[in-house]
Amino acid sequence: MFEPGHMQLRALPGLDQQAVEINLRYEVRHDAEKGTYVHFSMDGTIDGNAFKEEFDMPKDQAFNFASDATRIAQKHGLHPRFGPIVRIHKEYDAMFEDIRAKLGTHPGDPVDLDKMVP
Repeated sequence: MFEPGHMQLRALPGLDQQAVEINLRYEVRHDAEKGTYVHFSMDGTIDGNAFKEEFDMPKDQAFNFASDATRIAQKHGLHPRFGPIVRIHKEYDAMFEDIRAKLGTHPGDPVDLDKMVP
């Protein structure tokens, strides 16, 4: 489920699926030193194990949020075979567009590829 600033991810255990309930919240922040960035907070449970973690992404890298969120979820128990944490493209696209609007960015804006994490 997506609403601006928040995506809730749920999966019930079953065939090839883990029990997952994760809230991914985000907001744009401005800092004199960091510049404009997106602050993310994740909390929830994976197979009944609770976790909470926060991370920041610079403006030009914030669109790679699904990769960082997946890495964090895997650190807390999400099995890699289940793929990316955000599987429903409609919700991912909505979150991507919301972040873009909040940052005031446009297709073709420069990205510092040297800072991207594989």
